[in-house]
Amino acid sequence: MHLNKISLFNYKNFSEVSFDFDHKINCFVGKNGIGKTNVLDAIYHLAYGKSYFNPLAVQNIKHGEEFFVIDAELEKNDRTEQIVCSLKKGQKKVLKRNGKAYDKFSDHIGFIPLVIISPADRDLIVEGSETRRKFMDSVISQLDSNYLHQLIQYQKIIVQRNALLKYFALNHVFDNDTLSIYNEQLNSFGQSIFEKRKDFLEQFIPIFNTHHQAITGSEESVQLVYESHLFDKDLLILLQENINKDRALHYTSVGIHKDDLSFEIDSYPIKKFGSQGQQKSFLIALKLAQFEFLKKQSGVKPLLLFDDIFDKLDESRVAKIIEMVNSETFGQLFISDTHPERTEKIVKSTHQSYKIFNL
Repeated sequence: MHLNKISLFNYKNFSEVSFDFDHKINCFVGKNGIGKTNVLDAIYHLAYGKSYFNPLAVQNIKHGEEFFVIDAELEKNDRTEQIVCSLKKGQKKVLKRNGKAYDKFSDHIGFIPLVIISPADRDLIVEGSETRRKFMDSVISQLDSNYLHQLIQYQKIIVQRNALLKYFALNHVFDNDTLSIYNEQLNSFGQSIFEKRKDFLEQFIPIFNTHHQAITGSEESVQLVYESHLFDKDLLILLQENINKDRALHYTSVGIHKDDLSFEIDSYPIKKFGSQGQQKSFLIALKLAQFEFLKKQSGVKPLLLFDDIFDKLDESRVAKIIEMVNSETFGQLFISDTHPERTEKIVKSTHQSYKIFNL
């Protein structure tokens, strides 16, 4: 699979621009603020139907304009596909494949496997559990549409259950029968999601460990630890046991929406006890493991986006990435960098075909 070309209209800082891509390496170079990352984000938008960097869709429209359009052509399984993502102010975002609009964006997830490595990934370490759950869910969802459906349903029921708990508190009433209906539904979806997360991590963690050792070349001991209430008890029992707490809080305090991935070095939180270099190595290993996992499971090499990471890597880590490019581990690459000379030196050393776009 590879992206042939992309056209952007009123997307972020671009009025109108088009790129024809090399099937292997594509580099966007120029000063900060010129839009390199925005091109990568447009490619990400095609895969996920949303921005990696700005969750407020309307803010991706160029200032002073009413809409944006991302129009792209790609090759997959010997077929040419056209994907168009567009948004007009005051309307719903539209995602089309070959001229036909998706009823649900979730039906598109997984069609374009993609991994991005960016300085923004540090949020996975420093932010709360929701960020790490989203990472886990995005990897599984690209391969399992049923998982994504279950997740969406679970989240809808959580909203409904929380609204019911607030209603009880405001009106000084309580109806256990109605609450039990939500509990049963949450249990059904929650147990399945828990099992799939558990199965995913059993496969993912060894891949992560292999990449981490390769990148660091050290005996550093790092851990990915899945934390969930459901390791202790079934969700139905947990919901029943915590009903008084939930009524006091007005929201659902237990369930898979509270799961977390603990990032550890020598069994201590890497957020507190890992150096900047150790945190970078951890995150790059995490994303390369994501790439390999998606590739193995889908049989397709995902698009790989490197956003401004050469500034953040020492020579040994850059050398490791070049080695992986030359071994044909990766498919099509998209790279942003502020230093044209450095970029050209790095891509030339890969002995692969490439294009450099000066923005």
